[in-house]
Amino acid sequence: MHRTAARTTTALLAAALAAALLGSAPAWAAPGDRAPTDQAADLVSAAAPPSGTATRPVEAFAEDGSISRVQAPAVSPFLTVRPQGVAPVQGDGDVTPLVRSGDPATKLDVVVIGDGYSAQEQEKFRTDAAEKWREVTAVEPYATYRGLFNVWAVSAVSPESGVTGDPDQATVRHTALGSYFWCDGVERLLCVDEKAVERYAAKAPQADLVLVVANSAKYGGAGYNDVKSPLGYEGIATVAGGNAKSGQIAVHETGHSLGKLADEYAYDGQGTYQGAEPAEPNISTLTADRMRQQGSKWSRWLGQASPDGGTVGTYEGGGYYPTGLYRPTENSIMRSLGREFNLPGREAMIAGFYRHATPLTSPTAEGSWLTGADRLAVDLPVPGTRLRWYLDGRELVALRDRTALELADLKLTGPRWRPHLLTAVATDPTPDVADPALRTNLTASLTWPVTRQAG
Repeated sequence: MHRTAARTTTALLAAALAAALLGSAPAWAAPGDRAPTDQAADLVSAAAPPSGTATRPVEAFAEDGSISRVQAPAVSPFLTVRPQGVAPVQGDGDVTPLVRSGDPATKLDVVVIGDGYSAQEQEKFRTDAAEKWREVTAVEPYATYRGLFNVWAVSAVSPESGVTGDPDQATVRHTALGSYFWCDGVERLLCVDEKAVERYAAKAPQADLVLVVANSAKYGGAGYNDVKSPLGYEGIATVAGGNAKSGQIAVHETGHSLGKLADEYAYDGQGTYQGAEPAEPNISTLTADRMRQQGSKWSRWLGQASPDGGTVGTYEGGGYYPTGLYRPTENSIMRSLGREFNLPGREAMIAGFYRHATPLTSPTAEGSWLTGADRLAVDLPVPGTRLRWYLDGRELVALRDRTALELADLKLTGPRWRPHLLTAVATDPTPDVADPALRTNLTASLTWPVTRQAG
């Protein structure tokens, strides 16, 4: 697209943004598939946004897999406003479990919110949401750890079908989250209204990770990795629901929100990094030799073959700087879409999963009083997890890796009323987490008092 067209679109978005901030955003209309507004004249004014309009850095994703950062407003000029006193549209805010693996307190809860889907298109939204999650879980380590996740689809009913900027920059549609392409003049950048996202995310049982799926087949998305919500999620990823390549955007963004990973790409004009050692686990000021000497960052992975190709080492350029910072591999998904996580990235992702979820759960609440007449079962959501049982601190070797017990088989001794302590300990032995400090969250235990009989 020519620069003139981009400037025209930017002016159009600025005008609409001003209208939204000044209270002139379009009000809610009856749900349905209204025809899109085609002309800039249908927007409210051509004034620039008021001074002080909040912006934040977001990531934009080109079709060739390259990634860049731009500034985007936190509010959308295309957000539908429901007038006070108007009843919510039927189905708006409904929550549907796409994947229910267990209690939200023990799982990592993903909230998928649709935008640009009319009342008649909510089933299409749920289908698109499920497909995006399948795309995410096709990538390791998601594929192995999918049992740690719940996925909740939240319906956001829009008065118009589709989103602004699709198929072209003149197309305007007002939607529940205000999704729009051509954000900051970048055609493939798909921005949303952050507060609207938070309002809908709050309807789910829990929100550890938020994904917005827009009703569009146009390639695009955005990564809001600086967002920190009181609900608990850090970051928002937006993707086009009808585009087969957009799931990679969500995978990259969760590298930030779950893995706390830095971007591994650089800008030519950024100069040389002069700061302190970064906190992120996948960029460093250290060369491979110094990293080995200090035993820090990804020193445990140096020299090993990485799933994204090549060998783990220290490759200069990362964290937006072409010099002064090093990344672990030549080209992982934190540098370009369509790649795998490298070994340090995979380790960080697994550790991130376990910050929210646990490797051991049970339908019987921990601490429940049990007797020899009861049956006890536990669940191991990750394949290959090791399970050990202990009675009063001594391992019951014969019960290793058994997930269901008849407590009569324990053959308890002593007074019938005296409680014994039965403990299950689960450990994920994955070789993909090498850092001992991170491995602590890969073990969990549950304990129950057990007596020979009730009373």
